[in-house]
Amino acid sequence: MSERISKAELDRIILQARSHNAWAEGDVSDAVLKELVDITKMGPTSANCCPARFVFVKSAAAKARLAPHLAEGNRVKTMATPVCAIIAHDLRFAEHLPKLFPHTDAKSWFAGNDALIETTAFRNGTLQGAYFMIAARALGLDTGPMSGFDNAGVDAEFFPEGFVKSNFLCCLGHGDPAGLFDRSPRFDFDEMAKII
Repeated sequence: MSERISKAELDRIILQARSHNAWAEGDVSDAVLKELVDITKMGPTSANCCPARFVFVKSAAAKARLAPHLAEGNRVKTMATPVCAIIAHDLRFAEHLPKLFPHTDAKSWFAGNDALIETTAFRNGTLQGAYFMIAARALGLDTGPMSGFDNAGVDAEFFPEGFVKSNFLCCLGHGDPAGLFDRSPRFDFDEMAKII
């Protein structure tokens, strides 16, 4: 049986972690970004389909390509972050199932079923996006996830092939606490859950 992680570790990855809006100076190395993806990919997805795709927008030129597609309220903070990750999902994920789920013909489950493909890609890509944020925090990074952007514009700019679709954006770096809002309320257990 696995041991429970410490309160300090829980605080770091979720209990005290915050969505940041301002960023301290500094870089996020390519090595850390590669480690982040290597951790993220180990989280479970249905039939190990692994549909998430990540584009790390890091250079000034790449940020200039992203900027026109951001909501006005997200532009300044995104341009100031060391890295903005585009969290996306691949609608052709089933093509990789012979490699990723080799013990049965899982690829055939999706043949000709666009609705199942879209639902599976979106659900599991979103799961991987959540793993990504938890892994980033575990590596000592702060995150700033957001959905205020033009998905179609981002897709045309960064995924012109047409089969990879953006889901949300996530700024990465070391957050400046001065940019934090007060923590918003959360539901009590009985307002959002029940045990039956």
